[in-house]
Amino acid sequence: MSTNRPFVLTIAGFDSSGGAGILADVKTFEQHRVYGFAVNTGNTIQTENVFYEMQWTDLNFVLRSIQMLFKNYSIKAVKIGIVPSLDYLKEIVYTVKRLSPKTKIIWDTVLKSTTEFDFINIKNQAFLIEILKEIDLITPNYNEILQLSSEEINAETIAEILSEYCAVLLKGGHNPDEFGVDYLYTGNKIFRLTPKEALTFEKHGSGCVLSSAITANLALEQHLKTACINAKNYIETYLQSNQTKLGYHYV
Repeated sequence: MSTNRPFVLTIAGFDSSGGAGILADVKTFEQHRVYGFAVNTGNTIQTENVFYEMQWTDLNFVLRSIQMLFKNYSIKAVKIGIVPSLDYLKEIVYTVKRLSPKTKIIWDTVLKSTTEFDFINIKNQAFLIEILKEIDLITPNYNEILQLSSEEINAETIAEILSEYCAVLLKGGHNPDEFGVDYLYTGNKIFRLTPKEALTFEKHGSGCVLSSAITANLALEQHLKTACINAKNYIETYLQSNQTKLGYHYV
């Protein structure tokens, strides 16, 4: 058993290419010197370029897996990735909070694959807000956050509204005006996180890596803003690691 590393958990899908999902998360956890557990929400058939098929894991199996881990370990932070529905997400979030109220929860709002394979549709805004109240941070990009609101308003306004319930890191990879610039909304404050490098290469699963890096940093007891800044530095190194869509992880 690890005695000098905090325990963290990813609850997300399995990507056999290793670029995204729980494989990418655990690689990131290891580089951050935290001990990573994983619970699989679904198996995928995909490469870094094409998403073919999704087979979801039965929710009861997922919940029993979570319960067993929390029964045996003190888990500091949890990252949640792809889920098939808000009901599925709610059960996971509420289970974690019931078992360990102080555990940080980060939801990487993966609503569809880059090849337009839909994972989850947001139809009930009030239901979503009730879930967000139990979450510490969500990490949508500019496309995803538009799907988190029932109103036709811009991404920044949605982020401000949602930050009344949980912190929001609006990722800048799809920022139409400031490419690569992230904005962290914490209710009453907005922080602008600028990239250090101008030249990066597109990577499959970069959002998974960023959210799991933040999860690890929070487990290491970094302040939220610091955790996001350090994770941004990590992802930039990852994006520069090679010219393919499958990146390399570095300390």
